Amino acid sequence: MFVRTNTNPTPCPNSLDGLGLTSGSNPIVSLNTYTYKKGSEIYGEKEPADYVYQVKSGAVRSYKLLSDGRRQIGAFHLAGDIFGLENGSQHRFTTEAIVTTTVRLIKRQSLEGVAENDAMVARNLLSMTTNNLQHAEDHMLLLGRKTSLERVAAFLLEMDKRLTAAGVMALPMSRRDIADYLGLTLETVSRALSRLHELGILGFQGNTQRQILLLDREQLASLDLQN
Repeated sequence: MFVRTNTNPTPCPNSLDGLGLTSGSNPIVSLNTYTYKKGSEIYGEKEPADYVYQVKSGAVRSYKLLSDGRRQIGAFHLAGDIFGLENGSQHRFTTEAIVTTTVRLIKRQSLEGVAENDAMVARNLLSMTTNNLQHAEDHMLLLGRKTSLERVAAFLLEMDKRLTAAGVMALPMSRRDIADYLGLTLETVSRALSRLHELGILGFQGNTQRQILLLDREQLASLDLQN
């Protein structure tokens, strides 16, 4: 079930522009805003998929717990991303706030009702679904066909497209998160990042080394077999 994890919900009736969805009819919908503390669950696997979410600020991870207790992260959702769209009636992943995160949400039934009468919204949702499917396929290829260094390179290229501002990539996720996303150990991710640093491909800023400078994108891309 959907659980409010904060004490300051902010109802804000608005148009779908608030979710970044263009609309021909510009219908008025009810968007709510919630803030989740670092590590708080937003929804759990197999819970009813009654809402669709958008990251307003912060970052979210989607993951499954495997039968042996390991965690496999399927996706990272960053500011502006919409998540929680499901084909069925239940969520397939658990989602958590990586850092203090604010999300907007809308009832799935309301969104589907608008889409039935608004072709632009229907196209928006189809495009998002297609992009999610492409990401899942790319992720499957990454896990199945690439070396550890290639996986880390592919991850950095993905984050470079989504995060870099003023030449600095500020990663909200930990190296443990990166390892669970890439199907690697924490030690392997650390070694790969150190190797990329030795090769002059990237540099670090700050004590946590989560602020990364990409110094040679061309060489980084050459390590990714898809490029």
